Amino acid sequence: MRYNDLDHFLIKGKDALAKGPVALLIAEDLAEVDTTVRHNLICGFREVILFAKDEIPLPDDLEKNVRRVPFDIAKGGGFASAVNRVIAAAGDIWLYYSFNAEYLFFPFSESRKVGEMLAFHTEERRDAMLTYVIDLYAGDLTDFPEAVSLETAYIDRTGYYALAREDAKNGYAPKDRQLDVYGGLRWRFEEHVPFEKRRIDRISLFKAKPGLELLPNHTFNDEEYNTYACPWHHNLTAAVCSFRAAKALRANPGSRHDIHTFQWHSSIPFEWRSQQLLDLGLMEPGQWF
Repeated sequence: MRYNDLDHFLIKGKDALAKGPVALLIAEDLAEVDTTVRHNLICGFREVILFAKDEIPLPDDLEKNVRRVPFDIAKGGGFASAVNRVIAAAGDIWLYYSFNAEYLFFPFSESRKVGEMLAFHTEERRDAMLTYVIDLYAGDLTDFPEAVSLETAYIDRTGYYALAREDAKNGYAPKDRQLDVYGGLRWRFEEHVPFEKRRIDRISLFKAKPGLELLPNHTFNDEEYNTYACPWHHNLTAAVCSFRAAKALRANPGSRHDIHTFQWHSSIPFEWRSQQLLDLGLMEPGQWF
């Protein structure tokens, strides 16, 4: 189903926000929009809302299963503005936001649906879930100059670290249960990445509520939403496996000519399964088995 714009969707398509989980997919370019939509449907999202330019094509079978909202991220006020308007219109439902060529993986995602996981997470009195954005990249930039290849995708098996998140309003004391996480291509090629865009932590899954706002730095105005776990034990985390950083480094003229390969001694083929991410410590099941 297609809408004229976001205002039209929020009036005529508001029924899509009555029951979750709902995926909000923001298409920044043409790369792998169809496979990202399909992956979200396979994950079990009740609705997939695609924010994309009209000229971005989708196969007929996917057109029937998504709600398309015309959106140009360069002119529409950025991704946070679109997500926040959906939050304000949604009921008490789980939402997930991501970009094209990004693929959500969670513990046991091959045999369980995202709704099952979020039902458990809700029972643990959690309204948000930390996800780590794990960079994907093509193994050969000669064959795949834009760095996107599902068949030959690689990830980094090491090189991830976390620092305590400092509270500038409280004498730069560490914030409770909050971390700034780094790694992947943003860390290895940090000279080409602005400091404010180097973090790989993102609260991709969250429950909408009145007054909640997503900030441009991928955190929320409610500090509890930004925590990685509740005070009494560890919680579930998930991973968003993403070509976004690789695409950006290849699109930028400066980094494109400086970088001839993304491979290094810790590159390994991505197996497209959750167990690999669990084994590498890039997400954890918490108390969910």
